[in-house]
Amino acid sequence: MFRPEDYFDLVHTEHATLFEKVENVWEVLSGIGTYLQLNLRSSIEGKLMGEPLIGKRARIGRGTLVEDGVMIKGPAWIGEHCQIRHGCYIRENVIVGNGVVLGNSCELKNCLIFDGVRLPHFNYVGDSILGYKAHLGAGAILSNVKLSPGEIWVVGPHGKVATGLRKFGAILGDYVKVGCNSILNPGSLVGRYAVLYPGCQWRGVLPAHSIVKLRQLPLEILSRKTTSP
Repeated sequence: MFRPEDYFDLVHTEHATLFEKVENVWEVLSGIGTYLQLNLRSSIEGKLMGEPLIGKRARIGRGTLVEDGVMIKGPAWIGEHCQIRHGCYIRENVIVGNGVVLGNSCELKNCLIFDGVRLPHFNYVGDSILGYKAHLGAGAILSNVKLSPGEIWVVGPHGKVATGLRKFGAILGDYVKVGCNSILNPGSLVGRYAVLYPGCQWRGVLPAHSIVKLRQLPLEILSRKTTSP
């Protein structure tokens, strides 16, 4: 129902084998740790600026710059020609493609980031997959845990679908753009080229090429509604 090829062009990641025999795209999330355990070979081929903290289970590709103040806990596989900026926190089971920007105060955990993604400022990305050239504005959050404990369901046009996951953030297709301070609630799927304007809160399945805007009433109209008999 939610096939990987509906959201991603797999030529834009060197980790396409993660998607083999996957029916629903979120099934990849539970396999990232095992994939890294079997395939990750630790090495640092990029440039380190100052003294970033890098764990023993990390691979950093050629041409990648890791700035002072970064912490890479690992296991983590970071591609080539990336920018990992001051204050970025990369936790366990993170795969980052080529040409990616991970900025100040961003936190990543158990996620797959395709090539060309931009996460420039104050972003949380937990248990999520971001497609080719996806972009998060400053402060955009991909929330991965419900307030009420339990399995996360995807709420789609044909009803609820069980994921089998207690932690699941979002699936962002290729070229998706999410505006500043928007929040995607657990189990969100966003199709290719979709745009969420700043300040949105989203949950569920957003079709490709869609636009979501937050509309607010002017203060004068709100005042009239609250004072009318």
